[in-house]
Amino acid sequence: MAIAGLSSKGSARGGLLRSTLTLLAGGALAQALPLLLGPWLTRLYSPTEFGQFAIAWALASNLAVVGCARYEFALPLEADESAASLLMALCGRVLLTLTAVSAVAGLALFYGTGLALTWLLPLAVLAGGATQWLTLWASRAQRFQLLAISRVLQYGGGALLQLGFGLLQLGALGLLLGPVLAGLATVLLLARPAPLGGWAGLQRQPWAALLPIAQRHRDFPLLNTPHAFAGALQDSLAMLLITAWTGDAAAGYWALALRYLKAPAGLIGGALSQVLYPRLVQTANGAEALRVVRQAMAVLMAMAVPLMLILMLWGPQLFVAVFGERWQDAGELARALSPYIALHFVAAPLSVATMAWKAQAWALRLALVGQLMFVVGLVAGLYLGGLIGAAWGVSAAMGAYFGYFFWALANWQDFPYEKA
Repeated sequence: MAIAGLSSKGSARGGLLRSTLTLLAGGALAQALPLLLGPWLTRLYSPTEFGQFAIAWALASNLAVVGCARYEFALPLEADESAASLLMALCGRVLLTLTAVSAVAGLALFYGTGLALTWLLPLAVLAGGATQWLTLWASRAQRFQLLAISRVLQYGGGALLQLGFGLLQLGALGLLLGPVLAGLATVLLLARPAPLGGWAGLQRQPWAALLPIAQRHRDFPLLNTPHAFAGALQDSLAMLLITAWTGDAAAGYWALALRYLKAPAGLIGGALSQVLYPRLVQTANGAEALRVVRQAMAVLMAMAVPLMLILMLWGPQLFVAVFGERWQDAGELARALSPYIALHFVAAPLSVATMAWKAQAWALRLALVGQLMFVVGLVAGLYLGGLIGAAWGVSAAMGAYFGYFFWALANWQDFPYEKA
């Protein structure tokens, strides 16, 4: 019996490791492909076209992140297939409703403000929301290999389509169609297995049958949706403000700079947070938890400072060398944003500490303050110094915000295990 138990535990650990490595490999390839294709894309598309795409994509992403009112995150919690089918029907109804609303909003923006590409907003919202929804459906089924493939298809396929549409000279439309079509293809890939009763059966579920499951998981739309929407709203507001103040090309410079500057935080920070989080959860001593966090902070700072110095000294030259002459202004932005990027690089993986210490409410309040400070710094910078001033304004405002965040984590006292 003991040997069987040990074998079972070893098998579970091996399965978990294989699943984690599969997802990490898929995630790394999915992020690497768009970044590697970037230098070709910037030579096929102009900064103005990138700016028009960035605005439409930011708006679509803002809506798609709450496309199912976050009910999809309750899917892994439902072990019963009948209840999961009801939850899937609820997610589908909510997503279709929001897609219809986004169609009206997209047309109003297109005809009322002249924003290019917003007429495609409903298709982009549907692709983004459905991809997030069915990703959680596949996670519930523990189809990790499929999830890895889907990430490569979604992100790598989107970049390849953008490259192809660029060769066809479709302009900003090609930039938007790439990720939208790749997202829809990903939805088809993730649509198996079908829920109990089949996909057609979801349409036959009466609203009355969905109300109890909606009530059971009401915390997701009530608490998680505002947090997710507010986080995405920061990017949408930034794009709209920059476009209104300085034009589409400036939005393109901003989008490209942040996309590449934040990539190291996504790759390195994501890996570190996956190690840091379980370590903090398993640590039942406040002094040890603080030591782990301070050590991680020091390591991240040692990596972030050289990155910041490189960008401040050679940012414009690097962007010209990689992306072409017309992207020099994006390099100037990279120089001004480098303090913010360095601080974000350190903060991103450390945010898991608040989850381990059951301080999500504190983290939400602080995140809302940070988003407000970001917008204030952006607007003040635009007013005083245009696009480059906005970058320095964001760096200054977020320097104060992250400074407090680091101090609070390094001196944390309210540990959950010390309340017992």
